[in-house]
Amino acid sequence: MLRAAWLVGTLLVSSSALFAEPAQTRIVCRGNIHLAQREDLTKKLKRITGWSDLRFDRDGMLRLGTKEPVGGSPTARALLEQSAFGSNFIVLEDASKRSEVVFSRVIAGKWKYESSNSPSAFVVQIDFADFAHVMGDERAREAFDAGWGLLHELDHIVNESLDATSLGEAGECEDHINQMRRECNLPERASYFFTLLPLTSDPVFMTRLVRLAFEQEQTTPNKKKRYWLVWDANLVGGLDEQKQIASLR
Repeated sequence: MLRAAWLVGTLLVSSSALFAEPAQTRIVCRGNIHLAQREDLTKKLKRITGWSDLRFDRDGMLRLGTKEPVGGSPTARALLEQSAFGSNFIVLEDASKRSEVVFSRVIAGKWKYESSNSPSAFVVQIDFADFAHVMGDERAREAFDAGWGLLHELDHIVNESLDATSLGEAGECEDHINQMRRECNLPERASYFFTLLPLTSDPVFMTRLVRLAFEQEQTTPNKKKRYWLVWDANLVGGLDEQKQIASLR
């Protein structure tokens, strides 16, 4: 069972002859994802997976490429392959500056012209503008961007993984994503939930700064280095959600 955030609503997904080729992938960008956003997402996925020729084609279909990967996360590659050639159809949508989307989320999709053999459809909404508001340690920023957000949502779809329900936990889904971060030698997300910075608890402050912790094991036994990300929740959103969830939902 997935978090209630999945049940926010459905979007109409147009259906056509999308599955004529056996090797056709089932991940496609909607037209509202601009070329610059698509290129940025491609760059991030290349870095995470190690697939240098990964791309979105002219029709917006994700192509994983044919070259051998160089570096990157084997777990991330496996998740993308399962997503791209699995039983579900996945549409990526730009949800920038939409108040109900905090970084990213996945919702159920509905075929515009549904038939008995239509696959299950999901829409991954990415708020690219939210990621632009994130500040903090460079290492943590490398571990938290639109590419990682997409992988988080794909894990929800493919593995039906759950998010955390308690403070101090990363949750099942982020545990999977943290495995990928380790394989990329990046710090891991320490908690699913963000916390308010102490100085922003005063109502006179116009900003509502929040922070999210990432950690990485050090060579010294039992030692971890902590990295922080900070953003203004007035701009990104999420403050009015139960327990102030830092959504990569």
